[in-house]
Amino acid sequence: MSRIFEHLTTLTNFGPRPIGSQANQAAADFIASTFSAAGLQVEEQPYACTAWDVQKTLLEINGERLDAAANPFSPPCDVTAPVVCAGTLPELELAAAKGKLLLLYGELVSVPLSPKSWFLKEERDDKILQTLEAIQPAALLAPPTATDYYGQLTEDWELNLPAATISAEAARRLMQNPDQVAHLCIEAVRTPAAARNIVARTHPNAKKRLVLCAHFDTKINTPGASDNGGGVAVLLGLAERLSKPDSGIGLEFVVFNGEEYLPMGDDEYLRRAESYFDSIQCAINMDGVGPMLGSTSITAFSESEAFEAKVRKAAVTFPGVVWVEPWPESNHSTFAFRGIPALALSAVGTRSLAHQPYDDLAGMSAAKLDEVASLVEKIVADLAKIPAK
Repeated sequence: MSRIFEHLTTLTNFGPRPIGSQANQAAADFIASTFSAAGLQVEEQPYACTAWDVQKTLLEINGERLDAAANPFSPPCDVTAPVVCAGTLPELELAAAKGKLLLLYGELVSVPLSPKSWFLKEERDDKILQTLEAIQPAALLAPPTATDYYGQLTEDWELNLPAATISAEAARRLMQNPDQVAHLCIEAVRTPAAARNIVARTHPNAKKRLVLCAHFDTKINTPGASDNGGGVAVLLGLAERLSKPDSGIGLEFVVFNGEEYLPMGDDEYLRRAESYFDSIQCAINMDGVGPMLGSTSITAFSESEAFEAKVRKAAVTFPGVVWVEPWPESNHSTFAFRGIPALALSAVGTRSLAHQPYDDLAGMSAAKLDEVASLVEKIVADLAKIPAK
């Protein structure tokens, strides 16, 4: 077994690693100890978050139980009330839902709702959230969203509205009998907790820096082998390989927390990196790498033509790697949106693995993880030769 695959095995053995959980804390400890064993200077970056745990979800009509699962960070509830339905924003605005169970469907559940504090939240989501808070339903029900990577409509610790995802069959049963009374019980608890980024450095005072990063948290329902145990495993392997040689550049290995659920660890990292952020020459993010049935992908952001040409020249020597269009949904955007050149490595053809219970070790390839590590190592060597900006 390769060293990188050993790291991946350890991470997936923790099980789901959502922010604030004991498994998340155990994974952070493992990452920090691996960096320390490699001889790197390690900084832990703690910040406040909310932990969530659910013990029970029950939805029933006339004593018959229907399929239901509480959404992440849902507050508890025990409600017996009529069910009202809405499939569009105009219907939602007209719904007499105060104190009732509100079933959303159709356009309203085409994609998950962004958390209230999400900086990329669209106007549509704002309108839906504001309307929900204005009409004051007792709880929210919805079938799975139309996305193939996560089916729950809400996952927001700032949204004080009990919410559960129900099966399509259960949704049809409720819609066929308007105003019928249903009972929803969610036994869940939110607790104040702490999350941590783990950062390791080769030359802490270097005037020229290169960031290698990956997030280690997961959704509540998955061991997160490809999303994102593989990225973290590659990062740890690279830290072990690159901690000794003097490449002439300061390497910063950043393992982010809170990529899947807010608050994002990126904000705490930025707060601490303010004094040296402009010295970062490039950030290389790995998110979704290593699935057996995927092709390794790479793309670039905020780069010069010369920079991109150098990266493409390195990537073309790996026939299993494809160049893709830029995509914003991960930690590289923290750097790219602030003008720092960034690279993102992932995989093509396996998006449906993300956030699923079956995103496990059996679907991962040691050879593809080693491929990613070799490509990043080559890029690091090439970028180290570029004069400081």
